[in-house]
Amino acid sequence: MKAATFEFLRQRFSSYYEKALLTVPPSVPQREWAFVFFDPSSPDTRMRRHLGFETKEEVFSYIRSLVPAHVYYSTAYYARPGAPTMQEKEWLGADLIFDLDADHLMRGPYDRMLSRVKEETLKLIEMLTEELGFPEREIEVVFSGGRGYHIHVRDPRVRDFGSNERREIIDYVCGIGLDPGRVLSHQTHSPRGWHYRYIDALAEYLLWLESLEEKERIAILTSMEGVGKTTAEEFNRRLPTLLSLLSTDPGRISLRDAVLSRVIRGLMGDREGKFPALLRERAALADEPVTTDTKRLIRMPTSLHGGSGFRVTPLSPGELADFDPLVDAVVFGHREVAVDLQVPLAMPLLGSDFRLEKGQVRVPEALAVFLCCRGIAEFAGGSKA
Repeated sequence: MKAATFEFLRQRFSSYYEKALLTVPPSVPQREWAFVFFDPSSPDTRMRRHLGFETKEEVFSYIRSLVPAHVYYSTAYYARPGAPTMQEKEWLGADLIFDLDADHLMRGPYDRMLSRVKEETLKLIEMLTEELGFPEREIEVVFSGGRGYHIHVRDPRVRDFGSNERREIIDYVCGIGLDPGRVLSHQTHSPRGWHYRYIDALAEYLLWLESLEEKERIAILTSMEGVGKTTAEEFNRRLPTLLSLLSTDPGRISLRDAVLSRVIRGLMGDREGKFPALLRERAALADEPVTTDTKRLIRMPTSLHGGSGFRVTPLSPGELADFDPLVDAVVFGHREVAVDLQVPLAMPLLGSDFRLEKGQVRVPEALAVFLCCRGIAEFAGGSKA
């Protein structure tokens, strides 16, 4: 990135921070803070961390005077957050954090990736509130400013949880480690939970299997570990009955039956197969390492994301459905700016669809900031009204 581009971005970020209504997380004196700055002399942007502040006013003053590209704080609470080593900080607890990133879900146009990750975030919120019992007032949803969402759970009951307890929660929402026997035998009339999701996925899979020619069906069954031809043929014969039980009385499906046990456990063992894929569609695919990490740094809501120029936007769970990050997280306007675009680009922003050719183009300032932050354009001229 050229020095002029760094300066353009720094000026735009500075204009935002001078006027923006910034917010900080609870318990500022117990948080570690970290920053990455616009520095053309150091293209490998390095983080300045192990900083502590006593008040939110100190945080705001630091941001406005130094104008960072990225602002982070610790999800953990510390006795001495400004200490230079993790051991000296003295861990006191941590918020429960979920990170959903579109990169982990799909590749494609930016707007489609944002739509896809929003679907996962809505699923996760429903699991947290309807199945795990977290009250909405303890949940903050945050658009990361990049390719996804963060969910902060500040329920005091989970603050002291270690990595193992957090692992159990993330395993639940991601559907990791499901035991078919226990899931199928669990009796509930709720349309939620893994009993319901597992039966729904199994029924979809068996209907697909039933739609195939018998020869192909037998071939798929015998390709599973532990399933021979005799077992496959017997399972094939029972398939209509099994489908009927799934819709009327799934509790009668017992894995004590050797044929059913071999096939269903064979389905689970094929990690890249169709059935595990159907289960994943019903999970909320959050990033597992983030949730289990009790000392994570995370972006400060209301700061700007140095890789996009978008606002790291805090939301209530109820606001997410109508939130459009390509409109609602954009803080810069329509003044035209010249940039030298390195690749052709098509994307929506601020309600307009842009189709740009490689080379020098004039675009709204909001798009210019985005392109320069992404490293696919260089600043090429001033703005005009």
